Amino acid sequence: MPYAWSPVGSPCEVTAYSRSRRLNVLGFLSRAGKLVYHTTTESVTAETVIEAFDTFVAQKAPDTFAVVVLDNASMHRSIAFRRKIVEWMSHRVHLIYLSAYSPELNLIEILWKQMKYAWLPLSAYLSFDRLCNEVHRLLGGYGVLHAINFE
Repeated sequence: MPYAWSPVGSPCEVTAYSRSRRLNVLGFLSRAGKLVYHTTTESVTAETVIEAFDTFVAQKAPDTFAVVVLDNASMHRSIAFRRKIVEWMSHRVHLIYLSAYSPELNLIEILWKQMKYAWLPLSAYLSFDRLCNEVHRLLGGYGVLHAINFE
């Protein structure tokens, strides 16, 4: 949760739950500002990542070439994921793995940081439904309402 300041005697409070629900977001972000994203409230597995990649490949213009930068998460190295790489390459999508422990080299990490710490209002954390709505609003409006200039 982001930090917040409040007047003395008026603490900013958010109810904490021991078993909170989770919204996971997977995304593809180009330097030109095009964002393709996939959300799930389920655990992220190799199948989830493959589904997100298949969606990305289906939305990509067939005549364009894409390089996708990945961290070394276990689902990116799974047998099921590796079996799909040749298929994605036939659609002109190539993968590059980052060095271990260097997520800051992945542009989308900058987007996730901006969303969490700058763009998401504190009120988004009042309920899970509100959080989901705010995240979808930010992702859907990326490039129009909010953007990051990588130049």
